[in-house]
Amino acid sequence: MSQYWINMMFVGASFLLYIGIAVWARAGSTKEFYVAGGGVHPVTNGMATAADWMSAASFISMAGIIASGGYATSVYLMGWTGGYVLLAMLLAPYLRKFGKFTVPDFIGDRFYSRGARLVAVICLILISVTYVIGQMAGAGVAFSRFLEVSNSAGIWIAAAIVFAYAVFGGMKGITYTQVAQYVVLIIAYTIPAVFIAMQLTGNPIPMFGMFGTHVDSGVPLLDKLDQVVTDLGFAAYTADIDNKLNMFLFTLSLMIGTAGLPHVIIRFFTVPRVADARWSAGWTLVFIALLYLTAPAVASMARLNLVQTIYPEGPQAEAIRYEDRPEWVQTWEHTGLIKWEDKNSDGRVQMYNDANATFAPTAQERGWNGNELTVNNDIIVLANPEIANLPSWVIGLIAAGAIAAALSTAAGLLLAISSAISHDLIKTLINPKISEKSEMRAARISMTAAILLATYLGLNPPGFAAQVVALAFGLAAASLFPALMMGIFSKRVNSAGAVAGMLVGVVSTAVYIFLYLAGSSSRAPRPWPTRLTSGGWGFPRRPSVP
Repeated sequence: MSQYWINMMFVGASFLLYIGIAVWARAGSTKEFYVAGGGVHPVTNGMATAADWMSAASFISMAGIIASGGYATSVYLMGWTGGYVLLAMLLAPYLRKFGKFTVPDFIGDRFYSRGARLVAVICLILISVTYVIGQMAGAGVAFSRFLEVSNSAGIWIAAAIVFAYAVFGGMKGITYTQVAQYVVLIIAYTIPAVFIAMQLTGNPIPMFGMFGTHVDSGVPLLDKLDQVVTDLGFAAYTADIDNKLNMFLFTLSLMIGTAGLPHVIIRFFTVPRVADARWSAGWTLVFIALLYLTAPAVASMARLNLVQTIYPEGPQAEAIRYEDRPEWVQTWEHTGLIKWEDKNSDGRVQMYNDANATFAPTAQERGWNGNELTVNNDIIVLANPEIANLPSWVIGLIAAGAIAAALSTAAGLLLAISSAISHDLIKTLINPKISEKSEMRAARISMTAAILLATYLGLNPPGFAAQVVALAFGLAAASLFPALMMGIFSKRVNSAGAVAGMLVGVVSTAVYIFLYLAGSSSRAPRPWPTRLTSGGWGFPRRPSVP
């Protein structure tokens, strides 16, 4: 059986499972649509929240960014996992005790302000739309490769699948679908990692194998990786970074952004009791850790495998000839996510850091005229089984897992958007007398519109999936999280302060993001003298407002 049909088998079976669950768990009331009836078990909710959280950014992009950036990108791991500690301790139980359906619902009632509710709705939509762009882009990458369709067609297919189970199932259908998606994605992520860890280190546990000995060379795997990347002009994989302030603030912002993400927070409204909300957060952290402890190993081993594919005899020897490139390179070239340009007309594939001026004399001596191979970070995890020559069924499994990761989070985000529009905007602010049936109709129409908007924006995402998601974290950290914290723990903050704080936080962060992206798109210096990233800038803005 060809690889295409194996992929179709795995992906098709997972789709049938998701849609079947959604039909079985279709929402019949607004409470079921918004919070799954409020009776979800903490373990079930923990698994669903983990799937909701472990998006295309976690499954597809995170290991790719770590593989590219090394130790410096560990901020994603620390920030995203640390955020759940804050969520469990500071937010989840108190928000569940308040007994509302949505984040704007809490903010509006806590500050006795329709204006605060409206601003919270705007912030929620901006955060969720920014986040969902990365999910649609990630789904497009997975579909384009494994189902051999264009990236645009892949995004439209993803939108259709989400529509099929999210619009009709609501939170109830999404919850049980996400449980199935978690099982699919965690198996798909860990099985290839086990195979590759065995190949490279002889240790079947990836996180231990990463610190083990490289079988072929007899040196520690990370030392081997440092050696091969520095031989090509890149920074050492385990090299420390100079700007500790930026690293600290970026990690803190990701933690706070995690705790302020509306599609994650609403999951804790689905459990029966306040204590269950805290247990749900704990179980979520356990389920997330299974993937996040594996990701650094996947990243380091994928980076080493990639370099060894291009330089089979080592970086000091000749690179492979283009005509001898592996089949997986040819396949990914068709998607446009791997590109090669023969800059010195020697027919070989040179891959090195041509931005390193110190390495330039070495490159010139070897007859190189610039880096010739461009590999999109988003394909590192997806291509990893092919790079390592794993069995065809493993490739099909990772296809199903990647798509599950993107769809699970997209559904949660779209539900947060539709709930904010139908419940907080239409039901509470515009037409309080609307019937439950009409509110359900409004929720489903809102979700349909949100799916179409997300699809449109996903066709031209501004960066790698994980980078786009990081922008949403900066916005959440600067707007919703401080308002929630002040609403829970401070009696002195009034509605004017909450509104001003959310507006200043979201506007200043959004402006900085656009300036930062504009500055980083050229060779001009970044726009701020502190050289802080958008994530590092986001959180400090909000508390400056009294």
